[in-house]
Amino acid sequence: DMRPIYTAATVQAAELAMEAFSETWNAKAPGAVLAWRNAWEDFTPFLAFTPEIRKVIYTTNQIESINYQLRKITKTRGSFPSDEAAIKLVYLGIRNIETTRGGELGTGTQGWHQALNAFAVQFPNRLPL
Repeated sequence: DMRPIYTAATVQAAELAMEAFSETWNAKAPGAVLAWRNAWEDFTPFLAFTPEIRKVIYTTNQIESINYQLRKITKTRGSFPSDEAAIKLVYLGIRNIETTRGGELGTGTQGWHQALNAFAVQFPNRLPL
């Protein structure tokens, strides 16, 4: 079972922080408060993971880096002669990114080794040694 186990203190702390956030920002940015409240059920499962695992889950730096690399190769072209030509260019761009980035070690994600250790502790006997 890969579902994480919640700790009451963590969820409770998040609820208290949400209330403080709501009190501070509801008058100035009610949309932001509403967005958090609407996403609460999607957010709380992440609280069951250790901070090291959470960081790897929510870090977007790698995704943004890959998007930047793909934008770099596609922005100079006004259009593509076909969908197949666009797909080939993106494929070649991704292939080149993969050969220059971390590969097997978590695609170069900062904090990956700490997260890997946390995964090994939280989910024993699931990772090869």
